[in-house]
Amino acid sequence: MNLLAFDTSTDSLSIAVQRGAGDGAQVWQHTGAGGAQASATLIPAIQGLMAQADLQFEQLAAIVFGRGPGSFIGLRTACSVAQGLAFGAGVAVLPVDSLLAVAEDARSRYEAAAGASSQPLRVLAMLDARMDELYVGCYEFSSELWRQHNGYSLIRPEDLVNLPFFQPAAPATGLMAGNVFVPYGPRIASAGWVCLDALPTADAMLRLAPALLAAGHAVAADQALPTYIRDKVAKTTQERIAEKAGA
Repeated sequence: MNLLAFDTSTDSLSIAVQRGAGDGAQVWQHTGAGGAQASATLIPAIQGLMAQADLQFEQLAAIVFGRGPGSFIGLRTACSVAQGLAFGAGVAVLPVDSLLAVAEDARSRYEAAAGASSQPLRVLAMLDARMDELYVGCYEFSSELWRQHNGYSLIRPEDLVNLPFFQPAAPATGLMAGNVFVPYGPRIASAGWVCLDALPTADAMLRLAPALLAAGHAVAADQALPTYIRDKVAKTTQERIAEKAGA
């Protein structure tokens, strides 16, 4: 199970290469500046990790990329690189929801801190969508499998409490996870939830990949597409002026 995984949906670039499977698998990782900045560094960093792993792209079982939601330019960068490498090597592409990767990163961090596996888990995975909004995905982890509830949401921080998923269902442990606590912390109601900083890391995507591949989620290179939750990526000058006047 040789895999290349990368995510550029946030301000953090994350890349990982796995050689082998099971207890004998080896993983090489790289982190850097993500979003728009990743366009200049992603391919050289991938090449460096592949060289460290002594792997050719043709030896990969799949190329795994974070399809979003997230940074508009970051998603286009990840998708185009995944498509190009997959076309050239003749391998499949595995698009992974970036919010699911956030949930998996949080699960791993939580269980490492607790020193034991904790199931079932309910995770509110959140990424900063800028423009005073959050991307939110609701997930449940049980019997070693993830299940998503109710698709994605694009909401203001105060509106989390209105999600049907918001109330943790006993006896499940509830985790709020993402990169939203610094910019929005006081505005996020978190009573009853454990809050964890988490990101859509390539390492998390490597852990998700075997089950997703077994379920048939790999696609041909030309079918690999990013997930956009909104088309608008910036406020107009008039909106910013009105917002400043209101404040």
